Amino acid sequence: MPSVTLPVSTISQSLKGSKSSVPAVTVQDTSKRDIIIFSDFDGTIFMQDTGHILFDHHGCGAVRREQLDEEIKTGARSFRAVSEDMWGSLNVTFEDGFSIMKQKLEIDPDFNEFHKYCIANGIPFNVISAGLKPILRKVLDVFLGETQSAHIDIVANDAQISHDGSEWKPIWRHDNELGHDKAASLQEYKTIASSESEDGSIPMIVFVGDGVSDLPAAREADVLFARRGLRLEEYCIENKISYIPFDTFADIQTELARLVQEDQETTHGSGKPVQYNPRANFWRRASSKKAVPTLSSIKSSATPAPATGNTFLPVEPAYTPQATMVS
Repeated sequence: MPSVTLPVSTISQSLKGSKSSVPAVTVQDTSKRDIIIFSDFDGTIFMQDTGHILFDHHGCGAVRREQLDEEIKTGARSFRAVSEDMWGSLNVTFEDGFSIMKQKLEIDPDFNEFHKYCIANGIPFNVISAGLKPILRKVLDVFLGETQSAHIDIVANDAQISHDGSEWKPIWRHDNELGHDKAASLQEYKTIASSESEDGSIPMIVFVGDGVSDLPAAREADVLFARRGLRLEEYCIENKISYIPFDTFADIQTELARLVQEDQETTHGSGKPVQYNPRANFWRRASSKKAVPTLSSIKSSATPAPATGNTFLPVEPAYTPQATMVS
């Protein structure tokens, strides 16, 4: 299972010709501060929830799914327990399930250009999600293309999906009521990696999200972007948490350029960023170039899959961009 490795990738030939209408900023120069972006997936990069689309069309149905969602909101049952019911209700092959997602999903209209901008400027962009990794990777591969998708690392739950689609079983990253505790994932990296960058400067940590489930991780970022009008923004207002609202990723790109310029003028890329949150240190440890978490270390932290006699579709093995069938 891929870890949140954070290489500074050079832009591929296929992306060099891309242009953006919002301000650009080059951060690869050694005098510029490193920027690391972490983002939620459902409701943030894509406007809909991938799981909800599957459940509504090939599982328990919209009415029952809403009832189950309410059980999470009221605290009657845990997120993990309810999610297992939802995923367990599916009876569809992976490819047929993806067909309906391809029809229904809408990507943020400016995400593609924003991500090309990140690649061009050496800004690592990472997805951290409570969803299932094979779904997220397939969606990114199709909507962005495999070359561009390969620049995005994903930390999410694994899954076992039978060939005939009769069994969908999440393999939870954590053995707790959340299944995947996003903040805990980053804490795992804290024990593995150093917090210092190669030149002693401190990276600026950016988080992008839309819902309250993003809050435990979002609290630890230097800069928080919350999608306008959704629950994360409401929670930030209610609890006086500093954030920047956005409508599309073009807003984030514009604001990011401003933040970089402000930081460069004030700190010249040295020491702490202007927008510094001491609680973001474990994000910085995850981004360390000296000690990036290894694939084996992340694999060992995940909950092992139960032994069964079924044949399953594994989740993105060892950085393979698409799931493959095994016997």
